[in-house]
Amino acid sequence: MTSKEIYDLTVRLSALTVFRGLLQKPPLEALMRLLISEGGRREKAELYGAFVYCLAGDGFDFSRSLCRAVYEDENEYIKRAAGKAYIPDVMSKNASLELGLLSELTKTAPDVAKTAAGCDGVPGFTGEYVDLAKGYAERIVNVGRYGYGLFSSAVMFRAEGRDIAPVRSPDTVSEDDLFGYEEQRGQLCGNIESLLQGAPASNVLLYGDAGTGKSSAVKAAVNKYADRGLRLIELRKNQLLLLPKITDRLRGDPLKFIIYIDDLSFTKNDDSFGMLKAALEGSASAASDNAIICATSNRRHIVRESFAEREGDDVHKNDTVQELMSLSGRFGLRIYFEKPDKKLYLYIVHKLLQKHGITADEEKDKAAEAFALSAGGRSPRTAEQFVKTEVIKRGTK
Repeated sequence: MTSKEIYDLTVRLSALTVFRGLLQKPPLEALMRLLISEGGRREKAELYGAFVYCLAGDGFDFSRSLCRAVYEDENEYIKRAAGKAYIPDVMSKNASLELGLLSELTKTAPDVAKTAAGCDGVPGFTGEYVDLAKGYAERIVNVGRYGYGLFSSAVMFRAEGRDIAPVRSPDTVSEDDLFGYEEQRGQLCGNIESLLQGAPASNVLLYGDAGTGKSSAVKAAVNKYADRGLRLIELRKNQLLLLPKITDRLRGDPLKFIIYIDDLSFTKNDDSFGMLKAALEGSASAASDNAIICATSNRRHIVRESFAEREGDDVHKNDTVQELMSLSGRFGLRIYFEKPDKKLYLYIVHKLLQKHGITADEEKDKAAEAFALSAGGRSPRTAEQFVKTEVIKRGTK
């Protein structure tokens, strides 16, 4: 590629309109710095290295990196398409023109970058032609599955400060990893099906004994329905003040969301109590028809209540107690996970052993029961811990 051809390419890229946001994001930002540089060989080599370095997360594949940037770009064109709003002809034509240019770049980038670097022996990267116009059209048709912007980049997210960020190492648990509690998981999935179909869905409280698989049930359901457009946003209790901001951001998004709060409990004077209560009641500032709140708790009534609070000198102490206990009642669906009895506990142990290719027998049953006794009681978590010890034993023989 000649210097004039590279210059013409930079001019065309500089004129991006619909996808202009890509000019401030890798890999296009790093590539443009290299292409417009008027520095010497060393400066250009450094810019080339910085450009290739930004491709590392995509296996040094420029095409993959650029496709991800294009599909995650939150531009006016995709917003209008997702919301079924009017799209002016000029916007559609600009989008088509720019996608054609970016498609061309997926094939020519290796030659362009090395020519711009102006030196031999530099590290390489891959790039092959991708028809971004075709791929983008498919994303628009299936925007309810893929989403756009931030929420197209991952399945699970968490609040970080006042922002939302993808979970870098999400829990990949699936229904195939879970045994027992099929009825409870069925109730949860039935409610999620309603959400995905646009029908009324309830906020959910999964409560019961520790280690019974409440959190795993939620994450397994999210992984199950991710390809149908379900996403999870995790909030800690001390982040509940962000609920109105988050639900406002989700409102109108084509995806469906579970706002997930793990191990939820409150004290009487907790500042977050009123915020969650307002959200569960569906206040105008908190309600969103494409999101539900899903919380887990070891307490059915969520709020820690002491005998002193019951027997205090509050003139309206009954009203106070009812206020504290009423929060769980505002979840439309409450699912109870109780400690497994011996039969269920051993069933879970047997299934987990079978998954690891270990045959269950009477001796292992006795060992599993003894392990549960030493661990404080039977639970799916205890069963999993026991099976891990058996797998380790087998590996050391």
